[in-house]
Amino acid sequence: MITLLLTPEDFASDEARVEGDAYRHLFRARRVAVGTRLRVVDGRGNARWATVVEVDRRQGRLELGDEAPSHEPARQVDLLVAAHRKERASWLVEKATEIGVRTVRFLHTERTPRDLGEGTFERFRRVAAAAVEQCQRAQVPAVTGVHAWGELPELLGACPQRYFLDAAGEAWEVAGGVGPVALLVGPEGGWTGGERDALLSLGCRPLSLGSRVLRVETAALVGASLVLCS
Repeated sequence: MITLLLTPEDFASDEARVEGDAYRHLFRARRVAVGTRLRVVDGRGNARWATVVEVDRRQGRLELGDEAPSHEPARQVDLLVAAHRKERASWLVEKATEIGVRTVRFLHTERTPRDLGEGTFERFRRVAAAAVEQCQRAQVPAVTGVHAWGELPELLGACPQRYFLDAAGEAWEVAGGVGPVALLVGPEGGWTGGERDALLSLGCRPLSLGSRVLRVETAALVGASLVLCS
């Protein structure tokens, strides 16, 4: 089943036109024909069935129908990660999108005072949008940053359950349920003592992934997967 990301405005209509890169991918590369049934999403968690009703040399036209499964997880995970190299951060955005993370927010930490640049985040958002179509989700995660450490109270405000990965943390145990959960992942070298104290004061619980030392993006993906499966 093909999933196509539409703008919210097109998604709310009875029909949608497919042009540009999406047209070339669907109707030239994949040879999608009239009569093919698709699943369309709005990037906000909603999905509908659609049927290709017309294809010409420049565009395709879809008729939009009933609601379709969103394929979104019940548990909402906000991933807050120390900023790191762009290539590895891009990989993390793609994989976090695939497994169902709601947001990916990059943080300034004492060991990674890194500015990735606004152009980088536009690319990250395109990576997330492509991953939504590939894995057949309906919501494009928010990808933001690089956030100052002082923004943490606001970033965590919507998440009553808060955890951070820490080598000296407790054995892995996350309460089950469907509410939003925040998971914080520090830089290579770990959190500083001051950062750890600040996280504890914000009600974040330290958890360990074991004795092995993982790269930032690996730890983030493993931790987020465990939370989603709890």
